[in-house]
Amino acid sequence: MTAHRTSTGEHRLAWLLTEVCAPQYVAIVLPVVVGWLSGGPVAAAWGLLASLVCAGIPSAVIAIGVRRGQLDSVHLVRRTSRVGPMLAGLAGVVAGMVLLIVLDAPRLVTATAAVMLGWVVALGGITLAWKVSFHSGVSAGAVVVMAHVLPVTPTLAIGAIVVMLISWARIRISHHTPAQTIVGALTAAIVTWGVLVVTA
Repeated sequence: MTAHRTSTGEHRLAWLLTEVCAPQYVAIVLPVVVGWLSGGPVAAAWGLLASLVCAGIPSAVIAIGVRRGQLDSVHLVRRTSRVGPMLAGLAGVVAGMVLLIVLDAPRLVTATAAVMLGWVVALGGITLAWKVSFHSGVSAGAVVVMAHVLPVTPTLAIGAIVVMLISWARIRISHHTPAQTIVGALTAAIVTWGVLVVTA
């Protein structure tokens, strides 16, 4: 009985982490937080604009697809169902970057949009052939971005724990294998670092 309760509790925790840390939610929150930490309320407003265009468009496409029964869930469990949302994400991020550049948004907010473009291209490219974890990837990339505006060592240390918990959750509910979470996290972290070196 105790083992069953423990297993049930772990499963519920895994689903909670999966829901709360969904890639589209992280992508919506990240530019606003980065804007606030790097430039206060004005930059946060620019971050909100980036969120609405870069993350809002693909999130809306996913929500509509789920409602119409065209997608299995907001987590896009089936690899083959990810192509449409990925193309929507690519269009949204490109549109957001163009808008931010034309309107002369704060550099770090625009850099965050560029990072999200890197995620779509890198993780999207992999998932065309192999089901990589966007949950692990986006969370790891977000940690690298946050380490750019917060003290590096504690941010990376705490962030690594969060990414491991999210990866555990994805494996626990059988949506990904350990390899898929590791590749997702490493790919997005490396891409994020590279984009920030060039743009931030």
